[in-house]
Amino acid sequence: MTVTYEININPVPRKPLTAKEIAAIEARAPRDEDIVYDEDCPPMTEEQLKQFKRVYPRGDGAGPDRRLG
Repeated sequence: MTVTYEININPVPRKPLTAKEIAAIEARAPRDEDIVYDEDCPPMTEEQLKQFKRVYPRGDGAGPDRRLG
């Protein structure tokens, strides 16, 4: 006997955000002036930022929780 399961990745249909909701999210977003740098954690240069690589590249459809099963 073969049992197959269908995984519904998006079980709740989502409506697009309203302009008011977008404004509220942007108002709460962290700003550069909210970050406090010191000698232990200086701001990164553009060259340092370019050296970062994603652990889970975008576009493969599977985040960390989807790769385990």
